[in-house]
Amino acid sequence: MDCPTEEALIRGKLQGAAGVTGLQFDLMQRVLTIHHTLDDTAGFVAAIAAVGMRAEPLDDSAEGDPASTNWLPQPSAPWWPLAAGGAAALAAEVCEWSGVLSPWLPAGLALMAIAIAGLGTYRKGWIALRNGNLNINALMSIAVTGAALIGHWPEAAMVMVLFALAERIEAASLDRARHAIRELMSMAPEQATILQDDGSWQPQAAASVTVGAIARLRPGERVALDGEVLRGQSTLDQAPITGESVPVDKQPGDLLFAGSINHTGELEYRVTAPASGSTLARIIEAVQSAQASRAPSQRFVDRFARIYTPVVLAIAVLVALLPPLLTGGAWLDWAYKALVLLVIACPCALVISTPVTIVSALAAAARHGILIKGGIYLEQGRTLRWLALDKTGTITRGRPEQTGFAVLDQGQEQHGQLRSIAASLAERSDHPVSAAIAAAARRDGVSLQPVEAFEAIHGRGTTARVGTGTWWLGNHRLVHDMGLCSEPLEQRLEALERQGRTVVLLAGGTHDEPPVVRALFTVEDTVRETSRQAIAELHALGVRTLMLSGDNPHTAEAIAAQVGIDEARGNQLPEDKATAVAELAAAHPGKVAMVGDGINDAPALARADIGFAMGAAGTDTAIETADVALMDDDLRKIPAFVRLSRRTGSVLAQNIALALGIKAVFLALTVAGMGTMWMAVFADMGASLLVVFNGLRLLRGMDRA
Repeated sequence: MDCPTEEALIRGKLQGAAGVTGLQFDLMQRVLTIHHTLDDTAGFVAAIAAVGMRAEPLDDSAEGDPASTNWLPQPSAPWWPLAAGGAAALAAEVCEWSGVLSPWLPAGLALMAIAIAGLGTYRKGWIALRNGNLNINALMSIAVTGAALIGHWPEAAMVMVLFALAERIEAASLDRARHAIRELMSMAPEQATILQDDGSWQPQAAASVTVGAIARLRPGERVALDGEVLRGQSTLDQAPITGESVPVDKQPGDLLFAGSINHTGELEYRVTAPASGSTLARIIEAVQSAQASRAPSQRFVDRFARIYTPVVLAIAVLVALLPPLLTGGAWLDWAYKALVLLVIACPCALVISTPVTIVSALAAAARHGILIKGGIYLEQGRTLRWLALDKTGTITRGRPEQTGFAVLDQGQEQHGQLRSIAASLAERSDHPVSAAIAAAARRDGVSLQPVEAFEAIHGRGTTARVGTGTWWLGNHRLVHDMGLCSEPLEQRLEALERQGRTVVLLAGGTHDEPPVVRALFTVEDTVRETSRQAIAELHALGVRTLMLSGDNPHTAEAIAAQVGIDEARGNQLPEDKATAVAELAAAHPGKVAMVGDGINDAPALARADIGFAMGAAGTDTAIETADVALMDDDLRKIPAFVRLSRRTGSVLAQNIALALGIKAVFLALTVAGMGTMWMAVFADMGASLLVVFNGLRLLRGMDRA
């Protein structure tokens, strides 16, 4: 099952059959999904056998396994019959041109060539005719037989050989697109080294390893299963999963993804997902689902082909009948021209051009850590005009860091003492801002002090007794409610907040003194290094940007200014973000996209034409819900996606123009009396090869996107 020719045969046989509720074809992986209400599937196998193909049901163990298409046999047909047929056809041409020996010799050699190279075509053509389907094999069989009957023996033989050769080349080209997906499947090794109950390490089939098992990974090995590092440190190449060009350091607590390559140290890790549920497996499954769904251009081509073929067939009949009847033209000459038109009539080149192009682009994107969930999103990307972005975890790292510290009232406490008190309070809190202050203290070797009577003040901060005094660590609102804000302090805090910084204040004193604000800390969710470049690249592509943040407007505007975003809105709740995306879509032409973490930005992601999920590696929810999943945290993949989409659109347009243009030219030549069988074969199979090779160019990588 390689192209729409076979799909039409199977569809005609099964569609509408008792118990069949739906058919889903994946031509690129040769998989047919039949939705039915029957208990026995043997009838489906027999029905497919009746149209000349062999079906092998996927067993229960293969269901849900994205690598299950590997069970399909891939026999390598010998080339010698084609070579022998070509030699016989060439000999027939030579004898015909030279006019030597018996006039029956060219016919005999031609018959030999047709028998050697064309029996498969005749067999498939007969099956198609028997099932009422005029596919390319039926049309070619009729044309070659007709050419032989009217005396064009050598030409009929050479046309059959060329058709068989072109089919063989086309099949090999399509296999290259299939292999792009299978390369993903082969990234995870079939075995893993697993710790046994007796304490020994033994190789074990990855498919049989259970969640919770302990695996060992040596330098140079590929990770077999997703897991969490328990012991050891190393550097891994995660490019097959996330598309990251730089190796990533791993230590205890970090996640490992199946398919990654271990570079330096030995690691022990706990398996966190079965082989069929690994991040790599979900990537493969998503790519296969995307390639099986029809893109808008493919649906258009299919509708067009249903009209195109009958029209050309009708023209062929008219060419055969009208000139001899109306003008007294030679019946054999016009019959020959009609046979040429029959070969030109097949829309294979037009129909196969779209899936090859889409699959090539999907595979190239997956290799670079961009998981596109359907051809429709790939095609829409080229018309993207606005991109809305969440701030935390998208433009910024999502992990606050302490970026500043200042002593406001020295009092009896010294610089180091104040940091120690603040760190002691922060260490007891689970708030991300407090965690940033505690982390900075640990990094700088600040010692902690005993804390008593610790209390969290909701929405404001914390308080506790440290040493001989009571201390408060909290936000602007806390010190304002305590009545500790002065005019100069208010001005200083406002200036810092306008710069997008979160300010944490330390207030307190001994039991004998009233509390005063002693020090302030600034904490920021730092901007990713790649965000500025990504926004600049989007602007260069004509895509405008809007940041939607739950932070205060000052912070949102400061971050937007840092990275060059066109517009920013603060204090945005999830429903506000969805409304903002809807407003963009209504007010501006072109597609609108949203990028976020795939969970709390879900309303906006769902409302956008294209939803991008950041850092989807290892996250089930993001991979399942996003239209496009970026497997790492690199925003630069979005402009890369837009460039790939535009290049894909260009290749699709080229392929449709090639397929239709070549056929139109040779159709006109044939009607004008200049068409030959040779031209017809080039018009059909030549066009098919051209569009396949053109589509495969997208496999070369994203660097040319």
